[in-house]
Amino acid sequence: MGSVLQSPLPPAATARRRRALLGISLGYFMVLLDTTVLSVAEPDLGRSLHASTAGLQWAVTGYTVVFGALLLSAGAVADRLGADRVFRVGAAAFGLGSLAAALAPGLGTLVALRALLGAAAAACVPASMAMITRLYPAPADRARAVATWAATSGAALAAGPLAGGALVGLAGWRAIFLINVPVAAAVLVLVAGREVRCPRGTRAIDPVAQVLACAALGLLTDALIALGSGAAVHASWSAAGAALAAAAFAAAERRSAAPVLVPAVLRTPGMPAALLAGAAVNFAMTGVLFVLPLAFQRDLGLSAFETGLAFLPMTLPFAFNPLVTGRIVARTGPRPPVLAGLALLTAGGAALGAALLASAPYPVLVAGLLGTGFGVSFALPALATAVVAAAPEGTAGAAGGLLNAVRQSGATLGVAIMGAFVPDGSGGFGSALFAASAACAAALALAALRPARAAGTR
Repeated sequence: MGSVLQSPLPPAATARRRRALLGISLGYFMVLLDTTVLSVAEPDLGRSLHASTAGLQWAVTGYTVVFGALLLSAGAVADRLGADRVFRVGAAAFGLGSLAAALAPGLGTLVALRALLGAAAAACVPASMAMITRLYPAPADRARAVATWAATSGAALAAGPLAGGALVGLAGWRAIFLINVPVAAAVLVLVAGREVRCPRGTRAIDPVAQVLACAALGLLTDALIALGSGAAVHASWSAAGAALAAAAFAAAERRSAAPVLVPAVLRTPGMPAALLAGAAVNFAMTGVLFVLPLAFQRDLGLSAFETGLAFLPMTLPFAFNPLVTGRIVARTGPRPPVLAGLALLTAGGAALGAALLASAPYPVLVAGLLGTGFGVSFALPALATAVVAAAPEGTAGAAGGLLNAVRQSGATLGVAIMGAFVPDGSGGFGSALFAASAACAAALALAALRPARAAGTR
């Protein structure tokens, strides 16, 4: 009776709306799963395609470079073309791109297809939020729907290494891409109804600035990967190109009537510290997911599936701790869990680094894995709340998109920088983990220095 009173829709319409929400959430799950599922497949991928550590870095960052950079404008594209159209195109491209990636004959083709998947992911994420807003116009219903959608992120992050390990153990690295094909098809079927139709808008888009943002991040990543593999000349040229692209991006932004980076958001007190914290969290999380599978399979002799199981102390908190964090944020504001999360990540990275340097057995690594998992799951939900709450009126969407873009950029740099410590996959694992700890310590220091003006503080 109570549920009938809460919703004026007839049962059939309610069922269609729930089906559409399931499709939107499944699409979000799919694109986030791809940020972590490749980690345990790295050794098998390297053997199959004769890839160096630098090649493995590009297989991972080819996705995050494009995903992160395009998130800056993806919301504007969804508003301009219609969010439901952009979402469906993104989901279809993700499925087809995944099928092509599973059949990739070489590393270069795989990296290019990973970039395509990053673009498809960027199309899906902001559009999904606009579709939920269309589906659930009542604030209370929308809040519950958004909570359901957001909960899939923790599930995707938690499932990635374990699902990847199981698939690689069964059929090799290509299976982690094949699994996306039926998932994408299911997403398209579930969101096929009229309930999610979104009108086209007139929001302006600056494609030149967006291309320059992609170029700057891609060239910086290439410079770091080349430097880590000892190609100093290559690294110098790429670094110079990154600097030129960044300067051109800044000039284009100053002239643009529709800047990619909303100035009002960037000028918000405490916003730079919050964005740096988001980048540091993903730097550590994705870097750890890149480095540890190589260490587990080389030093501990674990199979791909055993490697996925070994990550459970880190990934399980992703699934349940955000709910705890939400309650803490409601009582205290976002600042305490952000600081606690960064502190745990700092300690967790240091503990993992020390254990790897000492060639300690797996049980010694568990404390570091737990610290990392709880650190991520405390910090990220609180940071999202802080950034959106601190954003000026009418810019919450732009602020959220900027945080997600910065997080993916941090993930890209984490793989590029931490991977530089293991250029041949045979050492430097401990030093790489200390780099993750240092990045989070720097973000923690900046966040702690400005308690009165930090974004979203009370």
